[in-house]
Amino acid sequence: MTHKGTVKWFSDERGYGIIAGSDGKDAFVHQSVIKMDGFRKLEQGQTVAYDLEKTERGLRATNVYVIHEG
Repeated sequence: MTHKGTVKWFSDERGYGIIAGSDGKDAFVHQSVIKMDGFRKLEQGQTVAYDLEKTERGLRATNVYVIHEG
């Protein structure tokens, strides 16, 4: 099931961040699961689509795509 959310923050230096889901649940995101060419990073406020996986540490986003609105 694909979810939609907004990037709360993302550290280029550390390669991870947090996505705020439209359902109110936050999910961890690692740069390795971002689907884009070149340097994989996200910007605060970007809208993204992603899958969710439950881990021992909480929710983790997978298959993350930036939604380009315009």
